[in-house]
Amino acid sequence: MAGTGEGKKEEADYKRLNSFPLIRHTDMPEEMRVETMELCVTACEKFATNNESAAKMIKESMDKKFGSSWHVVIGEGFGFEVTHEVKNLLYMFFGGSLAVCVWKCS
Repeated sequence: MAGTGEGKKEEADYKRLNSFPLIRHTDMPEEMRVETMELCVTACEKFATNNESAAKMIKESMDKKFGSSWHVVIGEGFGFEVTHEVKNLLYMFFGGSLAVCVWKCS
């Protein structure tokens, strides 16, 4: 019986750890960063099996809220080099290995 309790605790810790958004790099102001991070988490949870739809949702919301020319990449195991406007970049991880990169370039 004790093994079952420990297993559930470990599973709960794993879920909590891997569902927490981890910001890898950002130069956004605090308010924009928080809104963007919440938007990314919402989109990734809503479209858990479709990264393209999640990216589209994030891009359209960012375009409406902060002006046009936002770009979004969502996936696992990718590298990137982008030119972006100052204070308009967010690179984060969600759900363990799912990376989200959001930037503005006009």
